Amino acid sequence: MQQPSDTAETAAHFTQADDGFLPTRYAQSHWGEDHLNGPAIVGLAARALESECGSREFRPTRLTVDLFRAARNVRTVVDVRVVRDGRRVHGAECDVIQDGRSVARATLVQYRPSSAPPGTLWQSVQTFADASGMPVPDGTILPFVGSDDVGWTRSPAEHQNASRKRFFNDGIRVVANEQNSPFVRAAMVAEATSLVTNLGTAGIGYINGDLTVAMSRLPADDWIGIQADSHHAADGVAVGTATLFDSLGAFGAGLTTAIANPAAQIDFSTRHFRVGDINYE
Repeated sequence: MQQPSDTAETAAHFTQADDGFLPTRYAQSHWGEDHLNGPAIVGLAARALESECGSREFRPTRLTVDLFRAARNVRTVVDVRVVRDGRRVHGAECDVIQDGRSVARATLVQYRPSSAPPGTLWQSVQTFADASGMPVPDGTILPFVGSDDVGWTRSPAEHQNASRKRFFNDGIRVVANEQNSPFVRAAMVAEATSLVTNLGTAGIGYINGDLTVAMSRLPADDWIGIQADSHHAADGVAVGTATLFDSLGAFGAGLTTAIANPAAQIDFSTRHFRVGDINYE
């Protein structure tokens, strides 16, 4: 298992401030100077739900986050509530709140693991990338971006093409001085479903309004891969799906819906990426 580097351990999306959280520069988005990125909000919601509602007897299986307002660079709080406390299924909700208004709402479904039913089911054959060509983490926090046409690089600028995209990352900490759990790490990497499905020849012009990530198990590694499966678009509305991978194989899937936002199109070819520029939306 790849362990986080010292550099990665010092980076975080938020610092804790009493009963709230203050965004850091790592939480900033390319969509606007005062916007927070999707992984920061998804990670904060996932952390809160797992912290307050997680159980060793249950497995987090589906997280859905509706990003219905632009999150800003201001103090942020979370409000968690249990909506179902059953024998086999647990459900909880979380509001991410800024200035008294909810900017995102997350739903977590947890199932109690059990034995599999009898029978053999169809399964698709899925591979993330050629093992001989897999990138090797080098101690920096910049993730890897890949495409069929180019291979792997450290920024999306070289991947503004029409081929299949993939992303490989370990996710920085949600809150400073606190390790991410495997669930939180997977949720943040899954937010790159929007990146790998909506990145085209002119950059990204669709902004996702949600994320759903479903997992049959938790990831076995710190570094997680996500690869585009499908992209459908009509009249400025897009739907993208992707598969999550670790060293054991595929373990989950991401789904996003997105709306055209050409006025704020992100053209990565005009931007210079540094070690600290870890989020691409």
